[in-house]
Amino acid sequence: MRLEEGQVAVVTGAASGIGLALARRFAAEGLKVVLADVEEGALDGAADELRRDGARVLARVVDVGERESVQALAEAAYDTFGAVHVLCNNAGVGSGAEGRMWEHEPNDWKWAFAVNVWGVFHGIQAFVPRMIADGGPGHVVNTSSGDGGIAPLPTASVYAVTKSAVVTMTESLYAHLKAEGAPVGASVLFPGPHMLRTGLWESHRNRPERYAKERPRRTPYRSLDQWESAMRAAGHEVAFTPVEDVAGAVVDGIRADRFWMLPESEHSDRQIRARSQSMLDRADPSYLESFILD
Repeated sequence: MRLEEGQVAVVTGAASGIGLALARRFAAEGLKVVLADVEEGALDGAADELRRDGARVLARVVDVGERESVQALAEAAYDTFGAVHVLCNNAGVGSGAEGRMWEHEPNDWKWAFAVNVWGVFHGIQAFVPRMIADGGPGHVVNTSSGDGGIAPLPTASVYAVTKSAVVTMTESLYAHLKAEGAPVGASVLFPGPHMLRTGLWESHRNRPERYAKERPRRTPYRSLDQWESAMRAAGHEVAFTPVEDVAGAVVDGIRADRFWMLPESEHSDRQIRARSQSMLDRADPSYLESFILD
């Protein structure tokens, strides 16, 4: 797909992090941008910034876990700009779950699935039929993570399970679009290859009451800065990928019609090979041993 001035890109989770970087990059390419986020103050700030830089912007407060909210976003986008060419289902949250899986609160799973899985599905249902009906080129990018999308991360199992689901959903979407002969592409995004400075670490600040935790946490939530300090104190080097690099990879991937938006990484390649070989050998998942705690 060629990205051209005047096209329209919709980005969820657009008020910060990867989403804001995507919106900035699309605007720099001359696209009109539709920003969706649940955090109104940050969303207003992001929209104002882009407008000052000359972008045409529509900003909407959206809870992607609610189908009606995403449908209203689609109506607003088409009413304002008349078309959508790029859809980035990017909104995501951590779950806040602690302990073993059997100790998790059901609301931790419900909230993570509402945003990370249902949010992607709601975006597909709200926008893809219209994108197909328009008859022109389009592209859908769904944000996954190597933590689950490539190999399980048992220490964050809820998040990992949702991100694994996003991969399978996008593979299925790709197959359905091909079966329709639609000129709409699909990609799954694995941000990286290193850690990212995003609001995901503090997503609990936007947790809705309907998914409230039922008991106090055993330990306080840890910010990214606290996590980084602890890792460095333990003698581990921590590398970060700028969110602008992720946005650049998305734009390049759309132009190349690349399904796997997966940056080169020896670590990721090692995980992919180990998991695949375990399946081929019908062997126990020894690649998880580094995560198995006493």
